[in-house]
Order: sequence, then structure tokens, then C-alpha cells
Amino acid sequence: MFNDIGPLELVTLVVLAVLVFGPDKLPKVIQDVMRTIRKIREFSEGAKQDIRNELGPEFKDFEFEDLNPRTFIRKQLDNDELGLKEIRSSFDLKKEMAEITDSVHGRESDSSSVAAAAAASSSDSSGGRIDMTKKPETAVEERPPFDADAT
Repeated sequence: MFNDIGPLELVTLVVLAVLVFGPDKLPKVIQDVMRTIRKIREFSEGAKQDIRNELGPEFKDFEFEDLNPRTFIRKQLDNDELGLKEIRSSFDLKKEMAEITDSVHGRESDSSSVAAAAAASSSDSSGGRIDMTKKPETAVEERPPFDADAT
């Protein structure tokens, strides 16, 4: 519930609570807050149980956490009835990007040039990272003549 509160924030909250409520009233306030949290949890669990009872026996394994899209997708990917792991393993992003780059620059893409480019990038001193600050090494091409009337 409070996973993202750090130690400094917790100390700040305690000091603020002592200043606002005072050391003599603070234990009573903490008890009241804990009692309220307990009642909210009981209400929530009761509501979940009522919904499960109303849905019927077909949904006895229904978990409300499955309504979270991340949890739902993670469960579906782990299920793998559709063969998604095979598709994911057969897709090579570097090869696809190299083919797209070659087609944009008008070069022919063959597996040897892609393999050579991949080997050159992996043997680079940057540890396989692409340096986006450098301009790509391409042959100098002449620009087409500028036509002022066409623009």
C-alpha cells in the first residue's frame, strides 16, 4: 500500500503528526486510523465476495487483480496458447531495422550485408550501442538540381 514512501518521507510524516496532534493524542489517532483502514478492508472483501457469489460458480476462480491490464496481458503471455513465444523468438529486430534502413537508402539488402553490418556493430568499441551523434557513413550523392519554379 505504501511501497513508494521512502524513509525520509516516513520520518517527515511522523514528525508532522507529532506536531499536529501532540504526543499525548497521537496513539489514539493512530488507533482510529487503523480501525478505519480495517473497516475499509473488510468492506472491500465483503463486496468482492458478494460479486463472486452473484457471478455464479462459473466465475469462482475470478480474481479482481486480473482486471488490471498489465496483469491480464502477463497472464495471457504466460499461457502461450497462441504460440506467441515462437513468434517473439523468430523476430529479429536488428535484421528488420537493417532491411528497412537499406530500403530507405536505396541499397540492396542481402543476408551477407546484414550479417556484416551486425558483426561490425557488435565489434564496435561502444559495446554494440549505436552512436546517434555520428552521421551515417554513406557514399556522397549528388543532389538533384534545384527548381525554383517547382516550389
